[in-house]
Amino acid sequence: MAGEAGIGLGTAVILLGAAVAAVPLFRRLGLGSVLGYLAAGLVIGPFGLQLITDPITLLHVAELGVVMFLFIIGLEMRPAKLWALRRDIFGLGAAQVLVCGALLSVLAMLGGFSAPVAIVGAMGFVLSSTAVIMRMLEERGETPTPAGQRAISILLLEDLAIVPLLAMVALFAAFVGGAAAGDQPMLMSIGIAIGAVAALVAAGLWLLNPLFAILARSGAREVLTAAALLVVLGTALAMEYAGLSMAMGAFLAGVLLSESTFRHQLEADIEPFRGILLGLFFLSVGMALDLDVVTAEWRLVMVGVVLAMIVKAAGIYATARLFGASGDEAVQRAALFAQGGEFAFVLYAAALGAGIFDAATAALMTAIVILSMALTPLLLPLIARLRRPAEPSLAGVDRPEGLKGNVLFIGFGRFAQVVSQPLLARCVELSLIEVDVEMIRAAGNFGFKVYYGDGTRLDVLRASGAERAEAILVCVDKPEVADRIVELCKSEFPLAKLYVRAFDRGHALRLIQAGVDYQVRETFESALVFGRSVLLGLGHDEEVADEAIADVRRRDTERLELQLAGGLTAGRWLLRGNMQTPEPAPLTTPPREAEPLNPEASRIIKDER
Repeated sequence: MAGEAGIGLGTAVILLGAAVAAVPLFRRLGLGSVLGYLAAGLVIGPFGLQLITDPITLLHVAELGVVMFLFIIGLEMRPAKLWALRRDIFGLGAAQVLVCGALLSVLAMLGGFSAPVAIVGAMGFVLSSTAVIMRMLEERGETPTPAGQRAISILLLEDLAIVPLLAMVALFAAFVGGAAAGDQPMLMSIGIAIGAVAALVAAGLWLLNPLFAILARSGAREVLTAAALLVVLGTALAMEYAGLSMAMGAFLAGVLLSESTFRHQLEADIEPFRGILLGLFFLSVGMALDLDVVTAEWRLVMVGVVLAMIVKAAGIYATARLFGASGDEAVQRAALFAQGGEFAFVLYAAALGAGIFDAATAALMTAIVILSMALTPLLLPLIARLRRPAEPSLAGVDRPEGLKGNVLFIGFGRFAQVVSQPLLARCVELSLIEVDVEMIRAAGNFGFKVYYGDGTRLDVLRASGAERAEAILVCVDKPEVADRIVELCKSEFPLAKLYVRAFDRGHALRLIQAGVDYQVRETFESALVFGRSVLLGLGHDEEVADEAIADVRRRDTERLELQLAGGLTAGRWLLRGNMQTPEPAPLTTPPREAEPLNPEASRIIKDER
């Protein structure tokens, strides 16, 4: 099996085995799946155990994972939403590419490279990895956030930039005498690219929806799946022939189908292929790292990686701040985009073929790009640990000092705001503290005076009047924070009654054991009211509905008492399920009543009756 080339069954087994072994381990260590794939690829590749010796072929196949990823992103990006991002795409994205390209070109020329080599090398490193960034945004849940949408906008511009950059390589090749005879003029390349995009838009508007409607009427599910793959791969191939990025073509196809009634079906059909091929892409990148070059030129490679990432991150940070990003977002974006990407391989291969790069330069710059891609998953967690969270701006927000309300609210979100209404209706004097500054300001718009204070701190509780309060209402949404506040209040303010919002059943049991005066699960009462309304809507009369709710309350109370003694799993038989379970019963009715066996048993039965 060693040294297997091409893509066969043995290769597939090796790749899947490496992924299954490495990715869960790296995720368990908090390093992310991307780094796990890269490390696994390095181990099994030609510079590791040599189980696979042809990573470039795999890389070309695995690029389809990035293509499918961008297609799914496109399905979620409706045209109106894409139009709303035009400033970020052509303003922020273009500015970042130009600023970072200029800085990195100067750095490369200072390192002794000629101007054409320096510019091509720099622009290749400027094009960040769509696969790495999108995967990390997805894992961190940031894709739909405003910062995530701006990151996607920059990636789209970088995809578009590959066309003029390839034309630039052809232009440089003409000056150094390495241009091939069949190279197209720049204007022709641009014209072909524009024509390909226009043809894709026309097909998306007038062809794809009718096609999927015809296939859906056929009732063959597998044909719909084949059609979905055909759309993704066909548009990617068309864009590649036009000199554009395959990923950009798939993204445009997704955008055009985002308003389609088949959108969710397409996403479900593509998702399994996307995940496997994207993982294969990262494995291939890890295998493509030439350890011989890294070993022979390790000082130059290490210095190049560090300096390139630092200079690019500085350019990204400056551009982000110039376009109004907060300091935290600018730092996060700089760390996320500081690496090179897969488009660098395309650009460097073109430069090598055109005679701008020699083999050693291409291998050196490729190694720098791959190592930067491998470092990015480590860089973000490191920055998150080193960076102190920004202190919230307290402009217009007061801290508590000498508050004297009869009732102290700790936490004033949606739950507490409703709780406050009956108390205010009876003119009860309240003191309100909250740690979320935005929530404080929002409550202020509705006539509430809320103070900024952390209820887990004893000094804040004293300043908020906890010593004088008749009742302390713990209404925070995090159970561990509520537990800490309860412990503090029971110890320092034992005379105050404690009313606590419970997150779930387990939390309610902990609160009861802690000795609070009252606890309520935050969804329990509303769920009962909801269920009663459903029964009434189904035609049951009010008496039947009330009896059902009373029975649920009784069973819940009994189960809670059993759980206090026997743990969370006790009393499960009191919880109704929707599966019919047989109840054991005697086959025949006994002919006479049971009789006690002896006088002692008779006495016990009488006492129980």
